[in-house]
Amino acid sequence: MRTSNIVRNTTETQIDLTLAILSQDDAGSFTGTTNIGFMDHMMNAFCVHGHFRIDLKMTGDLEVDDHHSVEDLGIVLGQAFAQAVGSKSSINRFGCSYVPMDDSLSRCVIDISGRPYLVYSALYDYQMIGELESAIIREFFYAFAMNAGVTLHIENFYGENDHHKAESIFKAFARALSDASTLREGDILSTKGTLG
Repeated sequence: MRTSNIVRNTTETQIDLTLAILSQDDAGSFTGTTNIGFMDHMMNAFCVHGHFRIDLKMTGDLEVDDHHSVEDLGIVLGQAFAQAVGSKSSINRFGCSYVPMDDSLSRCVIDISGRPYLVYSALYDYQMIGELESAIIREFFYAFAMNAGVTLHIENFYGENDHHKAESIFKAFARALSDASTLREGDILSTKGTLG
């Protein structure tokens, strides 16, 4: 089991996040709260479907809006993932997952490359999904990719329900990240002999 802990305190958010990358035989779990109901739902889906364990202590300036909290959570989760995965030797490196949710279908493709990049394509019909601003979902994934050092391609192909679109994206992300970070035998998967 690979673990990490990141504490990040700013004038806008205070976050203490512990991450464990579990084997695909182990059940993931999420404890704590972002104080944004729909984001808690997404983090729980991420942990369960990706075999991750997250313990989160978090407060943020939600009296402003959800932007700082969600973006900073992406920063901290990305840093925690980079720390937990370590040197990136003996991992699958690549992961790809398609996940449907009723009317919606999403795909996530990941390269734990050491080179951060995000391609994100998803359109939402409404500004809010519960208490979460739909536009901030992209910022979460951008912050994660930049801080985890991963190349991340996310696409929602179609869907009629914004909740289903977002949830299929988070589940696809979880499964692709789990596959990419799974341990394998052998050296680093790179013709250069290094990642980054």
